[in-house]
Amino acid sequence: MKQASLAHIAVVVAVLAAVPLLTASNVVLNFLVVALLIALVGQGWNVLGGYGGQYSFGHAAFFGTGAYVSAILQTRYGVNAWAAFALGIAGGALVGALIGALTFRSGLKGSYFALVTLAFAEVLRILASVAPITGAGVGILITLDLRPQAFQFQSRAPFYWIILALLAVSFLIVRLIEQSRFGAWLVAVRENEEAAKAVGVNTQRVKLAAMTISAAITAAGGAFYAQYFLFVDSGIAYGPWISIEALLAPIVGGIGTTFGPLLGALVVKMLGELTKLVTGDAPGLDLVIYGGVLILIVAFAPRGIAGLIADLRLRFARARPRLRERAHG
Repeated sequence: MKQASLAHIAVVVAVLAAVPLLTASNVVLNFLVVALLIALVGQGWNVLGGYGGQYSFGHAAFFGTGAYVSAILQTRYGVNAWAAFALGIAGGALVGALIGALTFRSGLKGSYFALVTLAFAEVLRILASVAPITGAGVGILITLDLRPQAFQFQSRAPFYWIILALLAVSFLIVRLIEQSRFGAWLVAVRENEEAAKAVGVNTQRVKLAAMTISAAITAAGGAFYAQYFLFVDSGIAYGPWISIEALLAPIVGGIGTTFGPLLGALVVKMLGELTKLVTGDAPGLDLVIYGGVLILIVAFAPRGIAGLIADLRLRFARARPRLRERAHG
């Protein structure tokens, strides 16, 4: 599949950046903020699962760490919100490196790796639900302070541009990975790890680096979530919902592609909102819809929406000469 160029990234980001200039609707902006948040977390999963072939079911571990570190530093230690945000990203990356070191050194692959990551996320959820520093079952409420210095704003537009900027950075990271030797090693590990080892690739180090980068991107989403909603508890931070969203967005949009997580997040979020409009707020129905969409994507478009678009463009390019011949004939 053709890689996204810097020009493509610039165009997509510029178009999205113009949205708050066209509408001031809180409903629209809130929808897009959440969709871009899911896309950011999905991009984090995409680095490890899409490019590296290491499917994780526990990205909530990194999302929750980013959220909790940012919230705890602000509320309990008086750290500036922007600094706490950066430290939340660092905390998530550290957790990713630790989990990666334990799992990859043990040689865990495939379903074993997926289940172990899920177990780590669940252990962190249980610990957060009882630990005093995380507010136990009550959670942490960040004090309302509508000033830019406190990473809080009067409207949703600044939040929208910030999450878009974070997503743009993730696009650039993926672009650099695609163009680097590290990216080639990562794809080699995904395609055939034993063959990669045979040609001298340090597969354990490559996977560990990918997991650390993936965790940092995902933790950025968690830290942003805490700042946007000003509340976090164990069910939100380490709950399975975010792990599902993280893997669903790139799978639906197209794993191993730059824009796949964004396409998937927009589609998944739209389906969720349409479901609420048609059926009301029925508990668990959104998961049924997501499962159905995932089955359809795997069955009929295994490369996701991005792959489907690429196939349609290729067919159109092949059919264009024949259409011209008919027109001139």
